[in-house]
Amino acid sequence: MLGSLLLGASRLPLVRGAVSGVPLTRKVVDRFVAGETPGEAVEAIRGLAATGLAVTVDHLGEETRDSAAAAQTAGAYVTLLGALSGLGLGDRAEVSVKLSAVGQALGADGDKIALENARQICEAAVASGANVTLDMEDHTTVDSTLETLRALREDFPATGVAVQSYLFRSVADCRDLAYEGSRVRLVKGAYAEPASVAHQHKNEVDKAYVRCLRILMSGAGYPMVATHDDRLIAITETLADRFARSRGDYEYQMLYGIRADKQQALAGAGHTVRVYVPYGDDWYGYFMRRLAERPANIAFFLRALGGK
Repeated sequence: MLGSLLLGASRLPLVRGAVSGVPLTRKVVDRFVAGETPGEAVEAIRGLAATGLAVTVDHLGEETRDSAAAAQTAGAYVTLLGALSGLGLGDRAEVSVKLSAVGQALGADGDKIALENARQICEAAVASGANVTLDMEDHTTVDSTLETLRALREDFPATGVAVQSYLFRSVADCRDLAYEGSRVRLVKGAYAEPASVAHQHKNEVDKAYVRCLRILMSGAGYPMVATHDDRLIAITETLADRFARSRGDYEYQMLYGIRADKQQALAGAGHTVRVYVPYGDDWYGYFMRRLAERPANIAFFLRALGGK
């Protein structure tokens, strides 16, 4: 219930202003967000790479309602990819792109604008040796995002996409996407979705996650298993053995600032572990979803506000 309230609050301007205006909020945001500038993000990435971790970087922002702002976001990704190329990480670095941040929400021409901006980002990624993964947003954007993915993969076949297990449709989407060379990030989902399209209870979401995971691990694509859950990690390993997947045939993904010890343990065991690194000043929506996901994050926030 609290998680649902926080997800709802993530879209309310009054709550945004109240939360953003609390000075100590920044202390908590710094746990989940790697700074506001490309330079700060690169420093965080450098530190993660030095410990053997891969990264996927998100320039924070979503639901852009202005074409100039969408182009500016695309330009920020191009600048970031130029900086990443200097680190020599190759495909250990990628960027994660929300299509709503690059024009998807701009009315009748939104899909076209988003595709053009995403192409620009993909071209910069190829030049730097990195990859691009499309983040998935609320259920109303799934078809549009998958259509953009198909268009991008014609020229940039390594483009990845996220699939959210809590949506009823995701089992079928995973079947469609589990083909040779297809990079798919499996997440639980972090938006407030209606009961008509999505599972509402944690155990149902977890079961759906395992169903999707089984399809991806048994398929011909490249699963990117985004979870901090020890049970789901154990199930992943069981499925990897069952379907004869080596540790280079799938990877784990975890969020910046969450379970760093587990990230290091998996990387030390020979797994590819990719850390989702967000940066930028438009952090509010991302921050609220992180609070909604785990009670421990809420407790951390309240302790910080209390000065403890």
